[in-house]
Order: sequence, then structure tokens, then C-alpha cells
Amino acid sequence: MKNVLTLTKKGILMVAMLATVLGFANADDKVIVKRDAKKTSITLEDVKQGDLVSIKDNQGIIIFKESVEATGTYKKGFDLTGLENGDYVFEISKDLEVNTIPFTVNTTNIEFDEAEESTYYKPHTKHEAGLLYVTKLCSENEAAIINIFTEVAAGEYEMIHSELIEDALVIEKVYKLNTGNYKITIHSNNKEYTKFINN
Repeated sequence: MKNVLTLTKKGILMVAMLATVLGFANADDKVIVKRDAKKTSITLEDVKQGDLVSIKDNQGIIIFKESVEATGTYKKGFDLTGLENGDYVFEISKDLEVNTIPFTVNTTNIEFDEAEESTYYKPHTKHEAGLLYVTKLCSENEAAIINIFTEVAAGEYEMIHSELIEDALVIEKVYKLNTGNYKITIHSNNKEYTKFINN
């Protein structure tokens, strides 16, 4: 592997970035689900304009998706009785975190599985002065794979670095990038996050 990357430690800056990430992970955010025979209402407190609310089936197919229009409280009623029998999930995607609320639809009722509600955190990347900073909270100590590709031709990338990180509560990495175009992929929580960088 070409020595295009040099792992650099910048402790003070990483602490500052971690503080930013922790600021987004607000424990006071509330999701309130109310339901009756016909309607289910979702109330989200402390949302920001641009946050996404969606309903997905057990295959990950998006059935409903809406962007929050105003910062503050989001409230919407859903008639879930029209859905086919099966397992679904409400997903609330914010800047750096995703809340999931699973539920099951059957012919007689809709059941929410409160014990399976979860929150996972997205990675945060920042590119500054030739350095790439990657931070991520791992609330479940989940593994993450960071891949860095360099552009070798228009739209064609070659992997120059891959790193598996396990058993970490917080991921804090800094990479030095030479001049060029890069694609960064981060695999975690059964999702892939991609960022393109022109250095």
C-alpha cells in the first residue's frame, strides 16, 4: 500500500470534536407515541428543520418519508391499518443520531415494541488543512470499518486504507491526506456512510 496516508494524533482537536458530537447526542430528546384503534400519532420534541421521519418495512424499503419543516416539535398522525401484516420501523434521522421504533401490523391491531426501541449514532467527518477527522459514538461498542479511496481516474477509486475498529465506545481518528480527490466510506450499524473530499 502506498504511503499516502499518515495517521496523525491531534488530541486537543479530537476532544473538541468529541464535545461537538456529544452536543448532538442530546439525552433529553423525546419521542412520544400515542395510538388508538385507527390512528397513531408521533410527537418528536427538540427536532431541527431537515431532520427526516420515515417508515420502513423489514426489508428496509421506505414506505413513508418526510423532512421536518420547522425546528421545535414535530407531530403527525398516521393511519397504519392500511399497511400489510408484517414488521415495520419508524426511523427519526437527525444530524448525528438515528432513533428507531419498531412495530408490527397484524389484522387485529398494531403493536409497538418499546423494548426494541434504539438509538445509534452516525459518524462525523471533518476535513481541514489536509487532515481528515473521523469521530463516532458507539453506544453498543459496535464495530466500524473505515475505508479510504483515492481517485485514480474520473469517477474511479482505488482503496488505499482500510481499518476495522472494534470494542470502542468512541472512535477518534485523524488521517493526513495528500493532494487529490478521495472517497471515504464508514460501515457501521449495518449502514454505509459515504463522503467525498477534494483535497
